[in-house]
Amino acid sequence: MTDFIVINEETLQDIINIETGLLHPLQGFMNEADFRSVVDTYLLSGGQVFTIPVTLDVPEDTALKSGQILHLLFQGKHVADMEVEDSYRMTDADIEKVFCTLDMTHPGVKKEKERSPLRVGGKTTLLDKTLLEDALKPENTKKIFADKGWKSVVGFQTRNPIHKAHEHLQRIGLEVCDGLFINPIIGWKKKGDFTQEAVVAAYEKMVEEFYPQNSVYMAGLKTQMRYAGPREAVFHAIIRRNLGCTHFIIGRDHAGVGGFYGAYDAHALARKLSEQYDIGIQLLLLHEPYYCKKCGMVVSEKNCSHYQTDRIEISGTIIRQYINEGAIPDEIMLRKEIFDAILACGQVFIE
Repeated sequence: MTDFIVINEETLQDIINIETGLLHPLQGFMNEADFRSVVDTYLLSGGQVFTIPVTLDVPEDTALKSGQILHLLFQGKHVADMEVEDSYRMTDADIEKVFCTLDMTHPGVKKEKERSPLRVGGKTTLLDKTLLEDALKPENTKKIFADKGWKSVVGFQTRNPIHKAHEHLQRIGLEVCDGLFINPIIGWKKKGDFTQEAVVAAYEKMVEEFYPQNSVYMAGLKTQMRYAGPREAVFHAIIRRNLGCTHFIIGRDHAGVGGFYGAYDAHALARKLSEQYDIGIQLLLLHEPYYCKKCGMVVSEKNCSHYQTDRIEISGTIIRQYINEGAIPDEIMLRKEIFDAILACGQVFIE
């Protein structure tokens, strides 16, 4: 018994990331036992920390049987197979546990509710190996880090061009580790986010002109943003562990969106899980950098007493507002060289 299932680009990318080991220890889309365990306990059924459900949705009328082979089609091409283990349903209660809300203005919730609730678990096999040619592979990044002589590597996740607050965090990482792995998201993001081209152009300029050449490596991570806040922060750490990082930076409202999560909810979950389990990577839980008018520099509330009186916030959201309004961000927020690189890339925002 076989069936053909049409998949979208995000699902195909999940299959590629499973194939490369980016989502280790997953061997395919989660079965019901793994799904339930991840949603309820932040662990796979085997006990490994994993915080985001990675699932395949199929049309409600799909006939499914254990052992059945699903042929997965992308743009009319047979790209992968999956051997069915079981099927189950993702409910609103599950979605609320993952995103901490059912508000349809949350982009992750909206995207999840637009999928079919019928999910299928099982091992995947990527048939079109040409899809791996440009994929980010743990075997490659680990070799690059080793060739550079880095014994410790700090990973940095971003979906925005580099601004002064992120620069502050990255420089802390470089004080702690031999190398900095800048690993921006280049998969699906929400409307209004910076384009992949803008993010990459900004970081290329930063590495070229401001960071030590032998201390930084940059490569894009092709995966969708889920905007799942605390859960996604730990998920991002697991991916960077798989890529060979020894440390990972989690900052303020990591992977958050629209005020749905507390500023340091991600810190709380990361601290809890890392104290209870061996995640395999050291988490640097860093506080929000801001510009202090009195101190005259970028600081955080951990080392400055003027948060309430002299703080100027620095964020990707604020910089987007400046650019949308045709204004130049102040250099206390964004280097002029970075601003020029962003504008030179053409399309700045996702439409």
